[in-house]
Amino acid sequence: MESEGDPGLAGEGSPEGPPEDARDDAPEEQRLARCAARALALPPERCRRWAADPALRGFVRGAAGPAALLAWRGPGGELGMCPGPPPPPPSATKALFFLRPPAAGPGPAELLCGDLPAEPLPHFAALVEEVIVPILTNRRNHQGWPRVVSQDIIHHVHSLKNTVFKVVGQVKGKTLLPLPAASEGIENIDPKSEKFLELINKPLVHATESAIIEWSQQIQRVLRKESSEPLLQGTNPTPKVELQFWRSRCADLEGIHRQLTSRRVSNMLEVLERVQSIYVPAFQSMLGDVEAALREAQDIDLHLTALQQPLERLEAAEFSKVKPLLVPLLHVVCCIWASCQHYSVPLRLVVLLQEICNLLIQQAVVYLSPEDLLKGEVEESLGKVQTVSDVLSAFKGALEERRANLQVYYEPGQQVRSWDFPSRLVFARLDSFLQRLHMVKGLLSTALDLAQLEKIEFGGMRGKALGQQVLAMHEEFQECYQVFSERAYDCLDLANVEFEQDALEFQQKVQDIDRRLGTVFGQAFSDAPGMEHIFKLLAMFRNLLERPGVAAVAADKIPVLFSMFSSALDQARLTYSRHTQAGLQLGFPPLHKNAPPVAGALGWARELRARIQQPLEHLRHVPGLNLDSARGRLVMQKYEEMIQLLDRYQEKLYLDWSQTVSEKSQYNLAQPLIRREAQSKLIRVNFDPQLVAVLREVSYLRRSGAGAIPPAAAELHACKESLWKLVASLELMANSYNKVLRSLLEVEHPLVQGQLQDIDVRLREAEETLTWKTEGVWDHISGVVSDVCDLEQRVQKAKDNVEEIQSIVRSWGSPMLERRDPKREAVLSLEECQERLERRYSLVREAGHRIHSLVEENQSLLRAEPASDAWKGYLDYVDEIVLDGFFTAIECSLKYLLENTDPKAGLAPLFEVQLDLVIPDLVFHPPLDPGTRDGFCDMVESLLQGIFHISSLVPRLAAHSGFSHYQAALEAMPSLCSWRQELLARAETVATACREHRAGLEQRFCHLLLQDRRDLGHPLLLQDNRELGHHLHVPTPADTEEGLPEAPATLQQFREQLGSYEQLYEEVARMQPLCTFQGWLRLDVRPFKAALLNEIKRWSLVFKQHLLDHVTHSLADLDEFIQTAERGLSRKVEQGDYSGLVEVMGHLLAVKERHSATDAMFEPLKETIELLRAYEQQLPEEIHQQLEELPEKWGQVKKLAVAVKQQVAPLQAAEVTALRQSCAAFDAQQQRLRERFVREAPFRFDTEKPYQLLDAKHMEIKQMESAMTSIYESAGLFEVMVPEYKQLKQCRKELCLLKELWDMISLVNTSLEDWQTTRWVDINVENMDLECKKFAREIRNLDKEMRAWDAFSGLDSKVKNMLTALKAVAELQNPAIRERHWNQLMQVTGVRFVMDSDTTLADLLKLNLHEFEGEVHGIVDKAVREMSMEKVLKELRVTWSSREFQYEPHPRTHIPLLKSDEELVETLEDNQVQLQNLMSSKYIAFFLEEVSAWQRKLSTADSVISLWFEVQRTWSHLESIFIGSEDIRAQLPQDSKRFEGIDVDFKELANEVQKTPNVVEATNRAGLSQQLEDIQSRLSLCEKALAEYLDMKRLAFPRFYFISSADLLDILSNGTNPQLVQRHLSKLFDNLARLKFQADSDEKTTKVGLGMYSREEEYVQFSEPCDCSGQIVLRSHE
Repeated sequence: MESEGDPGLAGEGSPEGPPEDARDDAPEEQRLARCAARALALPPERCRRWAADPALRGFVRGAAGPAALLAWRGPGGELGMCPGPPPPPPSATKALFFLRPPAAGPGPAELLCGDLPAEPLPHFAALVEEVIVPILTNRRNHQGWPRVVSQDIIHHVHSLKNTVFKVVGQVKGKTLLPLPAASEGIENIDPKSEKFLELINKPLVHATESAIIEWSQQIQRVLRKESSEPLLQGTNPTPKVELQFWRSRCADLEGIHRQLTSRRVSNMLEVLERVQSIYVPAFQSMLGDVEAALREAQDIDLHLTALQQPLERLEAAEFSKVKPLLVPLLHVVCCIWASCQHYSVPLRLVVLLQEICNLLIQQAVVYLSPEDLLKGEVEESLGKVQTVSDVLSAFKGALEERRANLQVYYEPGQQVRSWDFPSRLVFARLDSFLQRLHMVKGLLSTALDLAQLEKIEFGGMRGKALGQQVLAMHEEFQECYQVFSERAYDCLDLANVEFEQDALEFQQKVQDIDRRLGTVFGQAFSDAPGMEHIFKLLAMFRNLLERPGVAAVAADKIPVLFSMFSSALDQARLTYSRHTQAGLQLGFPPLHKNAPPVAGALGWARELRARIQQPLEHLRHVPGLNLDSARGRLVMQKYEEMIQLLDRYQEKLYLDWSQTVSEKSQYNLAQPLIRREAQSKLIRVNFDPQLVAVLREVSYLRRSGAGAIPPAAAELHACKESLWKLVASLELMANSYNKVLRSLLEVEHPLVQGQLQDIDVRLREAEETLTWKTEGVWDHISGVVSDVCDLEQRVQKAKDNVEEIQSIVRSWGSPMLERRDPKREAVLSLEECQERLERRYSLVREAGHRIHSLVEENQSLLRAEPASDAWKGYLDYVDEIVLDGFFTAIECSLKYLLENTDPKAGLAPLFEVQLDLVIPDLVFHPPLDPGTRDGFCDMVESLLQGIFHISSLVPRLAAHSGFSHYQAALEAMPSLCSWRQELLARAETVATACREHRAGLEQRFCHLLLQDRRDLGHPLLLQDNRELGHHLHVPTPADTEEGLPEAPATLQQFREQLGSYEQLYEEVARMQPLCTFQGWLRLDVRPFKAALLNEIKRWSLVFKQHLLDHVTHSLADLDEFIQTAERGLSRKVEQGDYSGLVEVMGHLLAVKERHSATDAMFEPLKETIELLRAYEQQLPEEIHQQLEELPEKWGQVKKLAVAVKQQVAPLQAAEVTALRQSCAAFDAQQQRLRERFVREAPFRFDTEKPYQLLDAKHMEIKQMESAMTSIYESAGLFEVMVPEYKQLKQCRKELCLLKELWDMISLVNTSLEDWQTTRWVDINVENMDLECKKFAREIRNLDKEMRAWDAFSGLDSKVKNMLTALKAVAELQNPAIRERHWNQLMQVTGVRFVMDSDTTLADLLKLNLHEFEGEVHGIVDKAVREMSMEKVLKELRVTWSSREFQYEPHPRTHIPLLKSDEELVETLEDNQVQLQNLMSSKYIAFFLEEVSAWQRKLSTADSVISLWFEVQRTWSHLESIFIGSEDIRAQLPQDSKRFEGIDVDFKELANEVQKTPNVVEATNRAGLSQQLEDIQSRLSLCEKALAEYLDMKRLAFPRFYFISSADLLDILSNGTNPQLVQRHLSKLFDNLARLKFQADSDEKTTKVGLGMYSREEEYVQFSEPCDCSGQIVLRSHE
């Protein structure tokens, strides 16, 4: 049992592990668990948690407890263990058992282990039969045993086998008959053979007889079993148990019969018969019993099978739907009783019926859910209980009905076997269950009744107190009822007595509540002020009135009800009297509001009737109230008298009305349909209210069934539908018409004015001729009604569309850019702004399409002409709405930004910018530096542009305004522009503040940011190849700039540097993560802070690592050096051993060089280690060990070097002499090399194949350098001074410089050659220029020594010439260059080429543009100036080709007159100034002819237009005088004749000019100016004559001096019409407004004046009438 294991695994599966006192013994439990895991094929980790289980530990140690332990594999693959004897769970497929023998000691060593299958009983049976029995019954295993013991063992073994055999059968539900052991093989022998006789012996006979005895006992137990046993045991079985019993009994008996009739048993019986055993009859009797019982079971099972389907339907159905299934079920039961011989026994039928009752009870309990029956909704529970009671009662009734009619199930003449058992045997439990249901139903009914107490409310002075009493009763009842919901018992459990006790106590408490409730009812009844309140009280107590306590109180209140009803009848009689008296006094009875007179009076009578009828109806339903009593009969008599009085009143009213209704109706029907108000022009329907009253009276009377309707009223009412339809249509038309007139706007009225005039014409017929009696009146007005309604709908739809447009533009009034979450003070995300703007753009585009579609719809609705002025005015109106909407939208967004960027507002920051560290720079996200692409200011400006851009998404409605969209108009608004500039200024200000903050951070931390750790650029780290010492030079900034410091840094400097980093880290850690600038921009420095902290920490680690590496490398290098030196110095050097001598000398030199440095390195290293330890930087133990051992080793190496040096001194001297000779020979060789290099190296710019020359010289110099290196190494070993060989080093230096120079030359040549193939249209001069400037900078940065070489000069010149040429090319790319300018350039340079699309840069460079820079500049400047002139002339041609005169007709003659056009005059003046400026330019030569022509044309147009307007004005003024006024013509006949000639000439000229609409063409006609001058001169003569005439009139009547010449001319020209002259009277006479003239018989005004009116309408009558006919003479009336 023991197995090896790892003790360290014990307890790992448990979180806490095993207890401390068990840890030493844990391996035993662990080994046992691992053993079980291996046996069950489980991984070891599955068993770990069982190692610390107390039960397992106790079992292994042998402590008091179970002697067995089971282990199995669970369904999830886990190991399960538990102490015996319980078997493993059914899910286990295999198990192990561990047994501890009684005498075994503690520990797992003496445990017994074995497998335990999933089904142990069959396994055990097989074990007994195949293992135990063969072993223990084998006689050979009994050798040495006493005979008695052997026989006893065999007997017990066979007994065990038989017992196991029987138990296995019982488990399977079968009766297995064990066979005797001596009978084995007997079935294979023929009883008639001789061999069979040999088998007959006493043991076989005895075993057979014993088996028959045992079989008899088994079979008798089976035969004695009855299906009623479960009922007797009180398990309340269902019919399925009965069916299963007989099915199992049938199968069991069949098995017994097969066993008893088997061949083996038959042979055994033959043996008994041979020996004439007395058990043969017993066996035969037993077999007969089995066969009889089998036939009975088969018969019953066959008949009971018919119950299977009805029972399944009954169980599957919901209990509330079970009732229809009961009769079929009982029908099958009756059929079984009548047809099954063995089952027609009362006992068995009672069992079956009891089981059916149990099934119904079981389903009822499930349906009622006892645990919720008294806890759920009372009404629902009560309904379920009632349903169950009905079903169970129906079952009892159906059963009794079947019991009484059993004869129907028998054939005629067949004996009827009745059910002679009492019903209580069947229904005992069912009746008990129904009784319990009745008790539960009573509880629920009481709960339902008393639950109404919560809803009862009382009025009156004591209503609150009574309500509180009722509420207290309700709460008391709830507490009583709460007992049932708190109980855990089953209220439907018939054995539960506790429920019955609780129910009894509950009923007692309810009776007390009933008594108190009756008292409250009596008090409430007494406090009720009237019958209505009493009836309400009775309604509230509707179900409670049947409870005994309340019913007794209610019976005492019946006389009070009679008395109150009698008083109500008296009050109704008084009300009737007052009503009739008021009708006599007023002439009409008082009515309800809006009720017609007759119908209203009749309605009043019906209401009074109902007022006395309703209480009577309530009285009839009061429990215990009898109207046939003496008191009741008196009240009913009074009631009948009041009803008769009301009947007479109604008859009289109806008779009076029917006599006057005809005359009123006919008169009102003869009136016109509509009337119009004179001032407002509104219309109304002329349907008289008397007609409405008649119709209403008839409708009310017919509805109430008052009597026959008069014929005239009936005829009118018959036309009611048509009249109402006509009135409704006319009302609709009138309302629509009036609505149109009232609601039309000023811009809408011109669009529908024509439609309104047409409708007015068609309405005149309805106003004058059409009446309500006119036949076919609807046909006359239906058309105009539909037209009016259509117009109103169209106008209303148009207004709705405008309202929708206003709603759409109002929806734009929210800020386009808002915080994501205002409550959380979130910043405005710049990344999301564009997305929000796009969403708003999408909405505005859709709105724009909708607005245009609505405007187009309005055009069709209003039927407007698109080109009409009225429609353009309407478009301007709607366009202004949209413009205001865009203004509001942009204003809202800009104000939102202004409010949130106001430093004084105190709001949360609106924008956020992050500051990050990108070494060595501090970078803003987004950038805040000026000129940075996509910077913060650019983004803000982009957002503002995006806000304004919204107005460009909708095309302009008023297209005639000249703008395609609204953005231009909005951008020109001063307020929006100022807000936009303010926001941009704030963005610049806050960006400047952030940059200043960044500058402060850069200045503070620049020493960290300007150095790169990767390059070890810190001054202290530049000495990583030097030793640290105490007295070394401290680096200065100058040292740092010029190169390495002269001496390494000290350890104190490192200590200070590390300390400064720690302080700096703490300082940065305290830095605020967020900063706010100008109150609205939040700067997030967290990225910068995190990066800076990391940078500081990295710098600190770099210094620590540097010191650590210095210590480690120094000690490692010294250790390695000592070992190498010891090996090298230990070598023996002989005479002639040059290599050995060289090696030894090298080691001596190395020791010498390290002598002083190594001696001084140990103390600084110790201090360095202490410094690192102070900063928690630990070193390996090997370092400390090396630091202790290496000083001693170093001293030994120095001693060894001194001794070796003395030994090799003679050999060293000989080598020195040979080395000096080699140095002299090498010096001469390097002089020759220098001469060849200067002569052959590629120093000239025109050198061919320079790289081949450089390669050759490189190989030559490389060979010389190898020889020089060898000489230097030997000289260093033998301490010999050698020359520097400067010539060779100079050659190497110049070779490198040449390589660098020719690389630059190759790069420049390659680039320029590539550019020269670029076509002219593809040349990017800017990129080429930048590249050339880059080449120039790189050339200037070359070594100064190169500048004397020809190659450098040639390269420099080539790049400079290219730069100059590129400037010229850039100028020549100007779009103003024309073909003539290219020809001029070719003439200047003397080079000809074709300028087309295939021209390349090489073609242009052939012009040597760098030599003609000034000429090129002049040509380009000239081209630009000429291009501007060309543009001006083009604009002139476009402007004047489309400019036309605008005309307006003369009011009287309709002659086309030029319309004053300020724009035309301004354009003409501006263009003349432009032409004058062009003439003064020195580049006018090419356009001189065209400019001169335009000057002449526009000058002529200017003079002709001025002259024309002067002539036109004079002609218009004089035309009405000389042509339109006969008085003037009579006074000035010659001048009038002269003007007639002028008039003819001017009209002809005006008509001719109109035929040429273009301004320039019309004004430059030949002779036009002379004609106008001639007309002007003649008009001057007419004006002069007219002025003289007017002066003469003023002299005749001086008051004419008070008025102007125009007024005077008006008076003189209208002298025969005093009505027209009187408007000038107020100018001639003080406070004289007008005259009053006499009217003739036709009410027409004559010329006879009767008086005068002042401005205050004061009238003064003349002393006598004044005749004003003929030429008026004011003086005579002055």
